[in-house]
Amino acid sequence: MSASPAPRRPALTLSLCVLLFALLTWQVVAEGPLRRADERAGRALTGSRLPDRAAEFLADLGNISVAVPVLVAVAAYAAWRARQSGTSRWWLPAVAGLVALAAVPALVAPLKALIDRPGPPGTAGDGGFYPSGHAATAAVAYGAAALLLLPLLRGAYGRRELVIGCCLLNVAVGFGLVRRGYHWPLDVVASWCLAAVLLQAMLLLVSRSTRRSSSRTPRC
Repeated sequence: MSASPAPRRPALTLSLCVLLFALLTWQVVAEGPLRRADERAGRALTGSRLPDRAAEFLADLGNISVAVPVLVAVAAYAAWRARQSGTSRWWLPAVAGLVALAAVPALVAPLKALIDRPGPPGTAGDGGFYPSGHAATAAVAYGAAALLLLPLLRGAYGRRELVIGCCLLNVAVGFGLVRRGYHWPLDVVASWCLAAVLLQAMLLLVSRSTRRSSSRTPRC
């Protein structure tokens, strides 16, 4: 009975992320006050003093050619470490992370076509900028990589630094995308909501499988 509240936490986070994404999407589609504030903020950030090359570098960290190899390398390393330690279903966390990343285009592409939000001034194309594929790719790839590395670190200090670094990296990618005029801020925030849903699903899958395998282990 005492362990029953634990599984509710990921489910609660999942629900909050879905609700936030629904709210942002409603405001974007209905052209509500949040969308108007978003576009004002986007224009202000586009005119910030960060050099174009630095902003472009940050935005490029969300490219498939950068983010995917990072996750593949981390997944291979984490799977190898788990197999070396004799962990049951050593392959599952790595596969779950890769599946979460593969789900990004399956979610983002239909949403882009359905919502068809115009991009900032100067962007090519008439619509399809919400949510941001680059921001979602970066958030899932680097987030899943961090989740795979966390069990391998000893001590709370290293884990905390890894989580903070992952968050700062994704904020930097989002800022670069907005600063270069590739996306509005809400395009990025909505992508973070989708990424959080996928990462929570990854955690739920792995944790349930771990509980199942441990319950089947004979006790002395």
